[in-house]
Amino acid sequence: MAKGFILVLLVAVWLSGSVSGQRDHPRGRSFDPEDHPIKYAEEQQTQYWVDKAQAKLLSKLAETQAAQTNKAKNVILFLGDGMSVHTVTATRNLLGDSAEQVYFEGFPYTGLSKTYCVNRQVADSACTATAYLGGVKGNYGTIGINANVVRYNCDGDRQEENQVMSIAQWAQAAGKNAGLVTTARVTHASPAGVYAHTADRNWENDWEVANRNCDPEQTIDIARQLVEQPVGQGLKVILGGGRQNFINTTVNDEEGYPGYRTDGRHLIRDWLAQKNEANVSANYVWSRKGLSLVDLDNTDYLLGLFARSHLPYNGDRNRKRSQLADPSLSELTEAAIKVLRRNDEGFFLFVEGARIDMAHHDTYARRSLEDTAEFAKAVQVARELTSEEDTLIVVTADHGHVMSINGYPFRDQEITGLAQLADDDLPYTILSYANGPGFSSAYNRAEGRALLKEKLTEDPDFRHPTLVPLDAESHGGDDVPVYASGPYAQYFSGNYEQSNIPALMGRAAGIGPYA
Repeated sequence: MAKGFILVLLVAVWLSGSVSGQRDHPRGRSFDPEDHPIKYAEEQQTQYWVDKAQAKLLSKLAETQAAQTNKAKNVILFLGDGMSVHTVTATRNLLGDSAEQVYFEGFPYTGLSKTYCVNRQVADSACTATAYLGGVKGNYGTIGINANVVRYNCDGDRQEENQVMSIAQWAQAAGKNAGLVTTARVTHASPAGVYAHTADRNWENDWEVANRNCDPEQTIDIARQLVEQPVGQGLKVILGGGRQNFINTTVNDEEGYPGYRTDGRHLIRDWLAQKNEANVSANYVWSRKGLSLVDLDNTDYLLGLFARSHLPYNGDRNRKRSQLADPSLSELTEAAIKVLRRNDEGFFLFVEGARIDMAHHDTYARRSLEDTAEFAKAVQVARELTSEEDTLIVVTADHGHVMSINGYPFRDQEITGLAQLADDDLPYTILSYANGPGFSSAYNRAEGRALLKEKLTEDPDFRHPTLVPLDAESHGGDDVPVYASGPYAQYFSGNYEQSNIPALMGRAAGIGPYA
């Protein structure tokens, strides 16, 4: 009797498979460790890890001895919008393996910054832009102004005592060039932090201002600030998307799309007229081909608006073979540096990988990681075009996201694929979100959790599952990484306020109030 009971119990345990996680995958893939041999045999040996640690110690000693204390002639701030630590870790796996490095992870100094707004625990891209570009924390949804100004205040941005000047203005005041590159609209929250002061991040054109019952001739929209006000006017390079905010509803852009303005202004023509009147070399381009025809070594000012709104996801550029029409972030970064470096006094450049964030909001995990990989490529291009002796490069994020890396996947599993079986005998994804539109991917309202297949997760349109249904996934409130290379990069280690970042960059370059 006892033997029969034990036999039945063993069979039940074997059938359940949930204790060991070794049940067959619904698609036929086994979770048996025997079917997943060690990826790199050398990792089984103790000496492999000892040698790796010794190499790291030697590199750290060399970095300490070679720490740069000469003034930074150039400063480049790379902003991976929404690039949480989890995003960087997952991108390593997308690139090949957990042991890989995303390019900027090889920078000698790493820190963490605190991202909260004055009035919110979890920040947006507007208040954070004020912090990492201007050194002052503001309220959620506001740009380039302190927390004395509440969101949607029509008059708040006009009071000089409430305005926050960015490091771009500090650079211009010191005689340096300044510019910005983004894969978003150039009037979007992050790039607007370079030059604008506004009580609402959505006031990108005059119609949006009027829609909030403010006077567009008194409360100047972000696009007009870029073209008409001193810091924006002085930017030598402006590359990104957003043509719709520069032209009227009655005017079509180069691709046939009407603008959003209602005041009759054509701000692209105004920009060109200004430069012509100043008798400087200026080029406006709207396509990758147009950019390739510009003589960058003989251009004083460059305006590139490559889409009516945001530029496409980098993975989609490659899948749809649209790279002939749309420039990559690394190509835009290279063009910007070639124009800006013509000034013997040096330059400040802001580069944003904006669509990392946008893909997360839609729980398109694969697209977010692909854009992070391209962002890392842009950082590499910048480092190779400049010298560590005179160019400080800082790489960071404005805020996190609520994506996590789940379960105990084997080393050879795709990071965007499925982990083991859960207690309900259904598989779950390695990457998932706390909230967002992926709720419908995870749950069938009538039957509970949905049966996910590996093939589904290979589609870039697959929305990774979420616990809580929201139209758009939310930001996370976690600290974000900071990576630094070049003069005074050692300043960027430790944990600090996000608003400390421009102070550290300004000190390294000898510009602004912290010089």
